[in-house]
Amino acid sequence: QVQLVESGGGLVQAGDSLRLSCAASGRTFNNYVMGWFRQPPGKEREFVAAITRSGDKTGYLDSVKGRFTISRDNAKNTVVLQMNSLKPEDTAIYYCAADTAAVPDRMAALWDYWGQGTQVTVSS
Repeated sequence: QVQLVESGGGLVQAGDSLRLSCAASGRTFNNYVMGWFRQPPGKEREFVAAITRSGDKTGYLDSVKGRFTISRDNAKNTVVLQMNSLKPEDTAIYYCAADTAAVPDRMAALWDYWGQGTQVTVSS
């Protein structure tokens, strides 16, 4: 098992940046693909970004491509979501997720482990 704890959310203005971090427990962090999902108010949870076990490949939601960057440090058991040029529509609770699948999936229901979430609010 792995436990995930997110940090770095907050209230920012449109155009600002935020850096979300996810700290994972356990000694087998590099056995998991890692991802970020978000749940806007009144909407379902959606895929934002994912990264393979080694960090060699990443994938993004179309609306965040070029603005968000996911990265991981397997030595520190952390995954980071750097969010630039934030927009009001990025407002959501952001969740870190981990899965033992070989390839990351965009369906939230298929991910095994979740953090508690961190709120990101972008004002216009």
